[in-house]
Amino acid sequence: MEMTPFFFGLYKFVKYGVYPLTWIACLFAVTLILIWLPPSPRRLRWIRCTATTGLLLLFLISSPLVSETLTSTLEGWHPPMPTIVGEKLDAIIVLGGGIRDKGTLRPTVDLSDESRYRTLCGADLYRQGLTSTLVLSGGDTSIFGPGPQEAPAMKEWAIRLGVPAGAIVTEDRSRTTYENAVLSKRLLGERTSIMLVTSANHIPRATALFMKQGFRVTPSPCGYHAKNRPSEIWHDVDIFDVLPNTWAIQRTSVAVEEAAGIVAYWLAGKL
Repeated sequence: MEMTPFFFGLYKFVKYGVYPLTWIACLFAVTLILIWLPPSPRRLRWIRCTATTGLLLLFLISSPLVSETLTSTLEGWHPPMPTIVGEKLDAIIVLGGGIRDKGTLRPTVDLSDESRYRTLCGADLYRQGLTSTLVLSGGDTSIFGPGPQEAPAMKEWAIRLGVPAGAIVTEDRSRTTYENAVLSKRLLGERTSIMLVTSANHIPRATALFMKQGFRVTPSPCGYHAKNRPSEIWHDVDIFDVLPNTWAIQRTSVAVEEAAGIVAYWLAGKL
């Protein structure tokens, strides 16, 4: 079932509650409110508590050691290099990872780095002769008004990478991973043997959703951010692995969002 525009907008809004920076902003907002209220011993204790918690949380989410641990836990879920022996797949499905609309500075619609790399991985797998069909899945994720669709832009990129236009099938209506799975199933019908290509940190949730739709899935993780598995990260730690870093905040946020998505879809009975 596809979301209506209202519920999709609500879904996007609720996602902000998952981001660690949202938690920190809320903690410091509460701290600021408490500071401006009439002073009291009890209120002072609350100010100390919220300010300390916010600062500690900011340090944790910006620590490369924390972000690497969370990211590698997700990315280590499936083997990095799937092997297909003696079997022809019905399709390779590549999931979109974002698209940027054109504007006064950006002259054309542009795929995000995630979408470009996923499409590159799918094209490489196609050239190995695993299937005759490459499905590119991704629609318009704009909330206010129409925006660019991912799948057609991914198709243009795949053709530039050497995939024949006749081998590419686009699914250009999905806006969430769940809709990727549902609409891909509607598109392929009884063709259920697939290789699923998406970012390594996204592959656990995506694989489970596609399997729920009846696909026989060979996961193909793409675009690793973590270097080692969780058990190996702590073997060789230096000071720079602990000190705050801006890129660590982004990776921690993505990992938390993915974990929350797995839990939410499981509770909704979609996994």
